[in-house]
Formats: sequence, C-alpha cells, structure tokens
Amino acid sequence: QSFKLLGFLDVKNVPCARESVLYGSLGSFVMGLGHFLATSRVRRSCDVAVGGFICTMLGYWFYCRYNLAQQRIRQRMLREGMKNRILFEGSYLDPEKEQTGSERSDS
Repeated sequence: QSFKLLGFLDVKNVPCARESVLYGSLGSFVMGLGHFLATSRVRRSCDVAVGGFICTMLGYWFYCRYNLAQQRIRQRMLREGMKNRILFEGSYLDPEKEQTGSERSDS
C-alpha cells in the first residue's frame, strides 16, 4: 500500500523518497535530543528538531538523486556501447579487429 507524505509525495514510488524521510527523521531525533541535552529548552529543541528534519531530508534527497542520475547516465552509456558492439562486431568498423594495410586503404 502506498503512503503519501503531505498528500503529494508518494514515498513508495518516488526514488529516494523513503530513504530521505527515514534519514530526515533520524537527523531530527538526533539534533533535537542533542539540543535538549545541551540546553534543556523544550520548545527550542523542537524547533531545532524540525529544522534538522528538513535539512537532513533535503540534503540526502539531493545526494541520492544526484547519484541516481549518474547511475542512469552510466547505464545508458553501457547500453549504447553494447548495442554498438553487437552492431559493428565482425565488420570493418569493429575497433577490436586488427586492420591490415589493404583494408586501411579501402576505407
């Protein structure tokens, strides 16, 4: 079953959303508790916890989406390379095929 955060962010289907929310809640807990232990101010610690959630969630979101984009680019390049390898294998355009002097003059 799908879970929507704030009514629009589908946590199950959007890449990196689940991990971002989990790391954001962990960051919120750590920062709020740390601020409370340091100052003993409850209201200010809750404010720090909310800020910690937002900063941690957005930070991990951008980090994860950047890595996902890099991975998709590498996959696309690999897919194109494999397609070209299959297409040119055994032909005179094959980069791994050794060309003799007569073949070089023909091309």
